Amino acid sequence: MIRLTRLNGNPLVVNSDLIKYAESSPDTMLTLVNGEKIVVLESCDEVVRRTIAYRARVYREAAGDPRALPWGSAAAPEPDTPPERRD
Repeated sequence: MIRLTRLNGNPLVVNSDLIKYAESSPDTMLTLVNGEKIVVLESCDEVVRRTIAYRARVYREAAGDPRALPWGSAAAPEPDTPPERRD
């Protein structure tokens, strides 16, 4: 799951495995495999970066890597900070 931000500033958590494609026109629109569309503040590149970071963390956890800290751990920095609004 990746943390994103709706256009109105509300946080949103998306199952990145359900993203069919992302397009920028100029806002980023995610189309999910079920056809649902979600518009977010983050760029397409940022959505990809967060997806890769999430999957890497999942693989580290599965391998027993101690660097794979759970969300909210005091030792782990928050990876998903909301971006500034694009105008």
